[in-house]
Amino acid sequence: MKRMNFQQHMGLLGELVTRDLKLKYRRSVLGYFWSLLNPLMTMFVMYIVFSNIFRFDIPNYPVYLISGQMIFNYMSAATSQAMYSIVGNGALLKKTYVPKAIFAESKITSGLVEFLFSLLAMFVVMMISGASFHWHMLFIPVVALELYVFCMGLGLFLATATVFFRDVQYVYNVFLTVWMYCTPIFYPFDMLPPNLQLIFKCFNPMYSYITQFRDLILNGQIPGYALLGSGVIWSLISLLIGSLIFKRKQHKFILYI
Repeated sequence: MKRMNFQQHMGLLGELVTRDLKLKYRRSVLGYFWSLLNPLMTMFVMYIVFSNIFRFDIPNYPVYLISGQMIFNYMSAATSQAMYSIVGNGALLKKTYVPKAIFAESKITSGLVEFLFSLLAMFVVMMISGASFHWHMLFIPVVALELYVFCMGLGLFLATATVFFRDVQYVYNVFLTVWMYCTPIFYPFDMLPPNLQLIFKCFNPMYSYITQFRDLILNGQIPGYALLGSGVIWSLISLLIGSLIFKRKQHKFILYI
């Protein structure tokens, strides 16, 4: 069976990403403006709750909050959508040949596009709160690329697992909730006991991506080599495992969808 070349693959990926974005905002009055409004509204609610009730003493808390929220929300939303990418396109896969991985790729990529839109929301919060803009922010694409690769691997793994075990979707939703609270999104990392800090640094990849992002946005500095190395390693491990499992099992998808 004839395989797609790179140009055809990228063309189809672009079409699927465009389709995903159009379907998401179809019949919406505000349309793509929700990509800007959603993070602002969520940040506002969380800011009221955590700054007034829990009273975390964090400089420029609104920017601290939205920067962590944006990174985690991209991972959460993109991988959750990729999880259904094969099952949801089962009818198409039975009728014609397309690279199966491209459906998961489109979900992760459309999530990245929305993440880039949401940067505008963060810039608005920075201007309102009086935060400084640093030239180090030019390195945001580096963190975005690390996170994109990590999500791609995780998305491929989840898409594969969901084909064979539909219960994965329920387990993953619970896991995301636990993962969120184990990540310093709305609380200061220093408040954790030293043993938990070490565990989160070593075994929570989202700590690496969020901390890198905040170094660029809040601290005006390039992340250290250890932090960058950790992010890259997590990305490559995720992509390697996700790709290998997907390729080994994809020939059986047709039997389960």
